[in-house]
Amino acid sequence: MEFLSYLISGISLGSVYAIIALGYTMVYGILRLINFAHGDIFMVAGLIMVYLSASMPLYVSIPAVVVLTVALGFAVERCAYKPLRQAPRMSVMISAIGVSYLLQNLATYVTGGLAQAYPNIPWLRTEIEIGGITVRRLAILTPVLTILLVIALVIVIKHTKMGMAMRAVAKDFDTAQLMGIRIDRVISITFVIGSFLAAVGSILYFSYIGQVSPTIGAMPGLKSFVAAVFGGIGSVPGAVIGSYIIGIC
Repeated sequence: MEFLSYLISGISLGSVYAIIALGYTMVYGILRLINFAHGDIFMVAGLIMVYLSASMPLYVSIPAVVVLTVALGFAVERCAYKPLRQAPRMSVMISAIGVSYLLQNLATYVTGGLAQAYPNIPWLRTEIEIGGITVRRLAILTPVLTILLVIALVIVIKHTKMGMAMRAVAKDFDTAQLMGIRIDRVISITFVIGSFLAAVGSILYFSYIGQVSPTIGAMPGLKSFVAAVFGGIGSVPGAVIGSYIIGIC
């Protein structure tokens, strides 16, 4: 019984890591860039939810969080990464670390460095009984949602024109550009997808732990990055498998 409880918790946590790891693996697959700011975008999404839910109903604030997080990811790509497209990789990595510290310090300034209570989403925290143990509905919803997102992502990458462009850019950046693929557009859409996944992951993760602080994105971000590397960074299925292994362990 105790083992089942641990297993469900591990799968649920691994699912959140998988959602975050997909953002890392997609950006790396195309740009060969480790987006160190990804964990902090995840944290900012949590803070946006805290402040929006204080003045809006949840059915408005949840979609707004997703939209604003996507806008933040797009802005980060345009301001911090696009100007360095032809720069050495070390310059881009330093820029990514700089964005990470900028977001952390901005969050510290806004919150005063104090942890903020995450709003209660009643439907997610409802408890249900499975095999004689009581778990939150969140623990069951998270793996299901992760699998659906992975399937949707694979369909986009394998069976759409934009997905074909992403695969071409990942294979050979310069040749794809010579063939007329709009590189900047492909990269921006990749960051948009990654930020969307960070927003969804933040809702699930912070609903589970119940609070958000300025540095809280670092550890889930690091574990998700390790999971992506463990599963073969650049591979969508590999990132998911690696995340479940890390989560369960």
